Amino acid sequence: MTVHFIGAGPGAPDLLTLRGRDLIAACPVCLFAGSLVPEAVLAHCPPGARIVNTAPLSLDRIIAEIADAHAAGQDVARLHSGDVSVWSAMGEQLRRLRALDIPCSVTPGVPAFAAAAAALGAELTLPGLAQSVVLTRTPGRASAMPAGETLTAFGATGATLAIHLSIHNLPRVVADLTPAYGPDCPVAVVWRASWPDQRILRATLATIESEVAESMERTALILVGRALAAEGFAESCLYAPDYDRRFRPARADGDA
Repeated sequence: MTVHFIGAGPGAPDLLTLRGRDLIAACPVCLFAGSLVPEAVLAHCPPGARIVNTAPLSLDRIIAEIADAHAAGQDVARLHSGDVSVWSAMGEQLRRLRALDIPCSVTPGVPAFAAAAAALGAELTLPGLAQSVVLTRTPGRASAMPAGETLTAFGATGATLAIHLSIHNLPRVVADLTPAYGPDCPVAVVWRASWPDQRILRATLATIESEVAESMERTALILVGRALAAEGFAESCLYAPDYDRRFRPARADGDA
């Protein structure tokens, strides 16, 4: 018996990985985070599967459900939205399951920031502007932020920031980032990326608060950085004709 933690993707059911789909189809028990995982993903469950929405459950009850399946020798598909490596609460579940000697596996999923970038038609790392993407959030009720992980600190790098779970803190985001990025810095807010009702707002740090007003909540992702609206960036060397690389040598062997 194995508990398979599966990233169910950002929302669109066809952004589930093939491995994730096949594991769901093979598991007689499926636990899913119903507040964020679309029900269409559950169509891959086998007939007669026990399907449990964990949104209203405590951690103790979730582990109890898994322990019952373990006792019955039944594999479990444990679905979380996006990718399970960030903000999924997988770590605390893994810790308890390892203590119970219950085998686990992890299957990655398409993260929300990638779906948001795709919706924008944007590359988040452009030559000369940004070569790093920082995934972060602001403090919330569920989790405090470590002392060194502040928007001010990340903003000092000039990287593209993907700020999760923070639309309710938008004034703080603007106040913390404007000194480093400037009021004209591009901002995009993508609400429910890849869902049928997806919405996108483009603005600047100076205008984003008035653009958003109270029109978005919870599952909106805030992207900040010069790469979001750049046109005059340099081209990378990757496809330059004089760039010597293994699969496209710039000159024949033996040439001076």
